[in-house]
Amino acid sequence: MLPCRTARQLANHNLKWTPKWIRSITRSCPSYWSNRISTQVPSHWFSSRRATSASAVALPKPSVQLQDHYQHPSGSGPDELADDLPIVSADDKRVAVGWNTQTWSRFHHLWLRDHCRCPECFHRVTKQRLFNTFEIPPDIKPLRVNAESEGLKVTWPCSNPHVSLYPWSWLRHNSYDPPLHQHEQSFEKILWGSKIAQSPPTVTYEEAMSENEFGLYKWLQNIDRFGFSFVSGFIRETQYGKFWEFTSDLSKGDTAYTTMALGAHTDNTYFTDPCGLQLFHLLSHTDGSGGETLLVDGFYVASILKELHPEMYSVLCRIPVPAHAAGEEGSLYRPSPATGYPVLSCDSLSGELSQVRWNNDDRSAMRHLKGDDVENWYNAIRTWHSLLTSADSEYWVQLRPGTVVVINNHRVLHGRSAFDGKRRMCGAYVGIDEFRSKLAVLSERFSFDACYNPSEDVLTGRARTSWSPLL
Repeated sequence: MLPCRTARQLANHNLKWTPKWIRSITRSCPSYWSNRISTQVPSHWFSSRRATSASAVALPKPSVQLQDHYQHPSGSGPDELADDLPIVSADDKRVAVGWNTQTWSRFHHLWLRDHCRCPECFHRVTKQRLFNTFEIPPDIKPLRVNAESEGLKVTWPCSNPHVSLYPWSWLRHNSYDPPLHQHEQSFEKILWGSKIAQSPPTVTYEEAMSENEFGLYKWLQNIDRFGFSFVSGFIRETQYGKFWEFTSDLSKGDTAYTTMALGAHTDNTYFTDPCGLQLFHLLSHTDGSGGETLLVDGFYVASILKELHPEMYSVLCRIPVPAHAAGEEGSLYRPSPATGYPVLSCDSLSGELSQVRWNNDDRSAMRHLKGDDVENWYNAIRTWHSLLTSADSEYWVQLRPGTVVVINNHRVLHGRSAFDGKRRMCGAYVGIDEFRSKLAVLSERFSFDACYNPSEDVLTGRARTSWSPLL
């Protein structure tokens, strides 16, 4: 500890402000530092208790594979953790957790009791809540709160006091006041334009079909990040099950079953829940030419629209578009509600774009437009179309037999050029929830940051714990 006479010099240095360091300097120079620090950290930090036994602060070892990838709650190493346990305190309504001098979270007592995941309150196998939320007194208040090496320990009042232990990483991940965890994404989305042709995301057939499923994980990663991925190599069957096949014979009442060019669009705009992934495999193309495949990153185009024309972006996020599939006499599909959904859908919390739905050919009558919105809406879709069809946005590729492309239908628009000759394609649809489920399961296996693995669950042989951030 430096002498008190250097305190003002210390204030101008980029030192790590830890709770222990703060307490030590305030004890040495209280008159100066109490005023200096009080504006940067919560006042209760200076009176809260925490564990003092250095021998009790070893993090649980989740598993041999995960040990080197475990993230300490403050981002520090294990040698610093004993001094850097979060600071906790409680009032009549909430528990405050101080992560460092500038970051803290507040959790309501009611919320904490509802989220206890001990074996009595949360089923270890089914991962379902056992405790009755509606039996929690609205004014519940803990008897004690303590910062332990494993997490926040809370003792609740009842005939036989109940103890809850919340891992630090879980609390930080689920902090809501304020939110500390950015919107949930499996991987960072990579926006792209026509230059993606130089190095499109690709895995080999051998990788995709390997028994350890790491190649499948890589494939789904590509789809999640880029919105599409190729699989090179001969494919006869995949985990997607049965294929549908189509050619230019109008066997179905859809322009896909013709030789006509198709502009960039997403499929199933007439469904309440459009398909998530779409797989295309060119089986053969004989006695003709053309039929190049078009891919456009809808998120990339939307980002340009938002930057250049934010008012138009807002229109496409706000106004629903009805759609229909009516080419078959025995069916007539419309979404529910029949007014449809906007071209651009955004996450209700983060505001970030989550889905693109666009097929101008399947659009129904826009009878629900307000008079003041008509010109604005047409101007918006005209600009949207112009950006979709710009050379910068379009990625054209000639598929060959033996190469499959899978696209995220909620993000990437597809189309084709006109062709002649005999062209046979096969494909398949996969629901977006099935895709997300498989990716999440593989992330638990191959991505060490995907879930927490407390030691008690490792002993049971289960990789997914009650404290997984996915739950």
